[in-house]
Amino acid sequence: MNSPKLLTVPQAMAALQVSRWTLYQLIRSGELDSIVVGMRCRRIPESALSDYVTRLCEEAA
Repeated sequence: MNSPKLLTVPQAMAALQVSRWTLYQLIRSGELDSIVVGMRCRRIPESALSDYVTRLCEEAA
C-alpha cells in the first residue's frame, strides 16, 4: 500500500522556499491543506503542496 507522504513544517517550508510565518498563513487561510497528528504534530501532505503549486501556476497563466 502506498500511503501519502506527510511532510513536517520545516520540510514543507524548504519545499516551497517560504518562511514559517508564510506557511502557517497559507494553512490558516485554507490555501494549503494540513493535518494534525496526535495532539500537536502538524503535517502537510505532499499532494497538498503539489495542488497549491498547480493552482498558483494556473492563476498566473
